[in-house]
Amino acid sequence: MTDSISSPASDSDPRGLAAPGALDEVVQLCSELIAIDSTNTGDPETLVGEREAAAYVVAKLAEVGIESTTLESAETRASVIIKIKGEDSTRPGLLVHGHLDVVPADASEWSVDPYGGIVKDGYVWGRGAVDMKDMDAMMLAVVRRWTRDGIKPPRDMVFAWVADEEHGGKFGAHWLVDEHPELFDGCSEAVGEVGGFSYSISEEVRVYPIMTGEKSIAWMRITAKGAPGHGSMLHDNNAITKLSEAVARIGRHEFPVAWTDTIRAFLTGLGGLMDTDLMHVDPQVVVDKLGPLGRIVGATMRNTANPTMLDAGYKANVIPGSASAVIDCRIIPGQEAEFERQIDELLGPDVEREWIITDRALEVPFEGDLVASMTAALAAEDSGSHTLPYLMSGGTDAKSFATLGMTCYGFSPLRLPPDLDFASLFHGIDERVPVDALQFGARVLDRFLLSA
Repeated sequence: MTDSISSPASDSDPRGLAAPGALDEVVQLCSELIAIDSTNTGDPETLVGEREAAAYVVAKLAEVGIESTTLESAETRASVIIKIKGEDSTRPGLLVHGHLDVVPADASEWSVDPYGGIVKDGYVWGRGAVDMKDMDAMMLAVVRRWTRDGIKPPRDMVFAWVADEEHGGKFGAHWLVDEHPELFDGCSEAVGEVGGFSYSISEEVRVYPIMTGEKSIAWMRITAKGAPGHGSMLHDNNAITKLSEAVARIGRHEFPVAWTDTIRAFLTGLGGLMDTDLMHVDPQVVVDKLGPLGRIVGATMRNTANPTMLDAGYKANVIPGSASAVIDCRIIPGQEAEFERQIDELLGPDVEREWIITDRALEVPFEGDLVASMTAALAAEDSGSHTLPYLMSGGTDAKSFATLGMTCYGFSPLRLPPDLDFASLFHGIDERVPVDALQFGARVLDRFLLSA
């Protein structure tokens, strides 16, 4: 496991140099994608826009003569796939993927129209600006440029703009992998969200974390049973009381730090660049020292279990016979059995649990030619860049594609202003991406893919 990677900027491969202004259209593409409301509520009755967003991608590809395949997993649910032949088709292929759906936004909370795609104050604003229509636009800008300029990548590549990532991928990546695995034949590696964004240590030094692992998602329903009765009576077997006590125990519990190869490499490498020891201090000190990045890192140092939903009772004066809650659990790779033991201890004897949704954790090595290509592409555009591996607290479509044997990384490159609280923008209010970061990302992605 490599602690950190840096390399000098190099323009040795002229194919990776975009002509002046050639990738400027990425801003317009991102803005227009945001203006298509592709909100994914998870409820078929309230879904909007995924099919329209897919049609937009198809049209933009067709403008430059790229043929695409559109696959509908259900009414209004569509994904777009293209295959680009490389110079050496004997090499394993590379998948580049992004999702077209976004989480809901309440316009009353925003300072701009969340679906306006507004460009102002040096930013592109709107739901999906960083999650992840920015990457969708970069992918489009790159393949459009290649086609216009007659450029072929070094190996075969598959580009996928997919549906339903924000609700588990059942009608997106999971469906594609289950129903159409042949679309990805030959692909040994994949890149998607979330990684390649900058964290400034100083004016001269920036770290670009590359996602090499994801915690597993485990949504759990817990249920307490009791004796129903009249709300006016003395009652010592109340299901709501039992449930509330269990929810409070879980919600207040701080799970112990669980070290993985990825978090060790990240903190060791980052500490070296900061000239400080981050491995032998209290984890909260690390979180505080890293500022906004600390929220991301802190969530990957330990398992988490956060109560998110409650369901109990049907009338003010009736004590119900049962009460339930939903807990959003995220588990570090290799911690699954230990986590279940910890949860059972917190629940106590009178509360039962069942898993609603579970998936597997991922962790891959931070090494090899693909990582070296990411590092070199960043260095060519930012001579102060350093790359480090990091573990993601959430989940992405990488988990679906990994079932086909692909080694998956998160790499959606952005050079960000030092004072931008990037972590808060994911699913947050006033989500936005800097215009220059978007153009930087398109250039880096172009360089990377032409050397991958």
